Amino acid sequence: MQDLLTQLASLRRPRLLIRAARIGMQMYRRDTRLPRLLGYGSAMRSGPALVALMALEAEQNERRENGDACYSIAEHVEVLTALMGEAQLLRAQTRAGAPCPVT
Repeated sequence: MQDLLTQLASLRRPRLLIRAARIGMQMYRRDTRLPRLLGYGSAMRSGPALVALMALEAEQNERRENGDACYSIAEHVEVLTALMGEAQLLRAQTRAGAPCPVT
């Protein structure tokens, strides 16, 4: 099984979605975004948050590809922003030599 960051790097999404998420990532605040998206407290570690966000983003992308009337581009961008923000936090923790927060 691929690690989380490799799975994230293999995602292919439209450029406009990615650009919007990158802009949003500059102002990413996990303590406000995660509870709204996942219903969990901000004490959730980056690894489990990434797994949950990847599942949520896959649902959003499926809606987008199927032309579902319930699809919201704003929600998709918000999920992608959180996904990218959490990945950035995980990379920083990994580089700093912190124990892997995936468990």
